[in-house]
Amino acid sequence: MKVVVGLGNPGLRYARTRHNLGFWVVDLLSEKWGIPLTKHKFGSKVGEGRFLTEQVLLVKPQTFMNRSGEAVGDLVRFYQLDPADLLVIYDDLDLAPGLLRVRPSGSAGGHRGVANIIDHLQSGAFPRVRIGIGSPPEHLDAAAYVLQVIDEAETKMLEEACQRAAEAVELWLKEGVQAAMNQYNRRQTSEP
Repeated sequence: MKVVVGLGNPGLRYARTRHNLGFWVVDLLSEKWGIPLTKHKFGSKVGEGRFLTEQVLLVKPQTFMNRSGEAVGDLVRFYQLDPADLLVIYDDLDLAPGLLRVRPSGSAGGHRGVANIIDHLQSGAFPRVRIGIGSPPEHLDAAAYVLQVIDEAETKMLEEACQRAAEAVELWLKEGVQAAMNQYNRRQTSEP
């Protein structure tokens, strides 16, 4: 079994913010694969189904971002998952807006939701897809920036990035993390 976790904050107030891009990707996959997120367990909205021949869980923790590890840790322990079978998708301030980075493991890089997952798993050895949102402008601190509702132009750009992130998840499931890194860690052709 493979588990795909998108990070975000529950509730309409946060739905169109930069910090919810992980939720956006899981919603895209849920719709594309016909796996509705109708179950509520492990402090999460969960959808169970298949992608090709692989049994897959789609997960949106409902614990708020900074406590994501509570939900993810419970799920990993219940299913006795190897961290390599857990893929976490989230926003990243250190990447240019719309840029993707797939990694097989790593540190939290300052992302509190990921740090909480690492704390609860006692491991950073899980693959992840990071979606760039860029740095906040000088007048905004990082917390305000990630929770800010985004305008139409940025929404369109980030929706396109989330589509690519969903494709990266599919490639991870089909061919593994290295194939997804090779395909999606390149600069986008629209960039100078």
